[in-house]
Amino acid sequence: MSREGSLEAPTRHPIDWQNPEFYNEEKCFDEMERIFDICHGCRRCVSLCQSFPTLFDLVDEGPTGEVDGVKKADYWKVVDQCYLCDLCYLTKCPYVPPHEWNLDFPHTMLRAKAIKFQKGELKRGEKFLASTDVHGQFAGIPIVVQAVNAVKKTKFARQVMDSQLGVHPDAWMPDLASERFRWSAPKARYKQVTNGERTLGKVAIFSTCYVNYNEPGIGHDLLKILDHNEIPYVIVDKESCCGMPKLELGDLQSVAQSKEQNIPVLARYAKEGYQILSAVPSCTLMFKQEIPLMFPGCADTQAVKKAMMDPFEYLMLRNRDGLLKTDFKTALGKVSYHIPCHGRVQNIGKKTEEMFKLIGTKVDVQLNTVERCSGHAGTYGVKKDYHKVAMKIGKPVFRAMAKDNPDFISSDCALAGHHIAQGMKEAGTPAQALQHPLSLVRRAYGMA
Repeated sequence: MSREGSLEAPTRHPIDWQNPEFYNEEKCFDEMERIFDICHGCRRCVSLCQSFPTLFDLVDEGPTGEVDGVKKADYWKVVDQCYLCDLCYLTKCPYVPPHEWNLDFPHTMLRAKAIKFQKGELKRGEKFLASTDVHGQFAGIPIVVQAVNAVKKTKFARQVMDSQLGVHPDAWMPDLASERFRWSAPKARYKQVTNGERTLGKVAIFSTCYVNYNEPGIGHDLLKILDHNEIPYVIVDKESCCGMPKLELGDLQSVAQSKEQNIPVLARYAKEGYQILSAVPSCTLMFKQEIPLMFPGCADTQAVKKAMMDPFEYLMLRNRDGLLKTDFKTALGKVSYHIPCHGRVQNIGKKTEEMFKLIGTKVDVQLNTVERCSGHAGTYGVKKDYHKVAMKIGKPVFRAMAKDNPDFISSDCALAGHHIAQGMKEAGTPAQALQHPLSLVRRAYGMA
């Protein structure tokens, strides 16, 4: 007899993406039909992404009221709404492995996306938006940066971006930085390494495309926090995109190329006793979960997985080791903090929230934590086909973040933070200030 749900922790099977059968569309449809039938009978995930309301509407409006009444061609409507947040797998679904029904909705959607990509059905604009290392190359070039940032705000440019790239005219888009993080990062002030019971005492920073090209201040604030705590650090000597934007398209060959560029470099740091930190949750998740599942037999990939940490995971473990300074001087006041999806699914707990509460033991912090998807989801929230849906998904978050008129709103995912700020402004409750959590920690330490 089948068990009704599971009380065991979810486990993940490797992604069999190099097997030719992975790209067999008929077999993928069979697996989707099996999974959709289970989802239809459960419906616990209806409040997550738009995939589930789309699926349930297709079922309810079909001739039979069951999954067998949904046309296979309409399965793509469900696939296109999935942005691989992983929340259904790790926070909602009772039928994931080790349950015998072995339901993995996001990785089945990934399989379908990979088939669609292999068939050449993705638009040119979608591919360009996911090529962060390409459009980031303009960052840090004098005059060019100012020109690009100014032009992209014009009505004409937004019309071109709409028609050529599929970017919604109203979607927030990041500016390019006048100076890249990797070019401007100072050397560490301290060299002495103090390992803890739970943490290594020296850090290698994986900059990420976003911090390097768009908001280097986030990276600089991380370095200031490490310096303040006398933790020596280095910036990894070479890096390319983590591969998450390509993963979301189903472009697994490009993910493999990113892996071949990044893993040998990062593995060297892991073997030399460095903790590796990434300030963007999606990038951290790639090295902790997705790349290891794509390459389960690669020892270097597994070494990087073990060494990779979210910055707040590392800082709170340093605190447990008795090695984190708590000389906070500046009150933060009212802070509305959003936990992003790719932070939640790392299975590390609410480490950023723990840091804010630790700061609150020394100075005034009135914390409002919001634990729900903002709707941005990488490139999903800027595309003209999905921007309005993304804003709809985020409405409960926008309302919750506006509670008590906070002094700061904050999210570990910088993109989600800006999406939330846009939603709050459109709702008539504009944020007083948007700051990354690392910037707020730097502020609390009293550092300029």
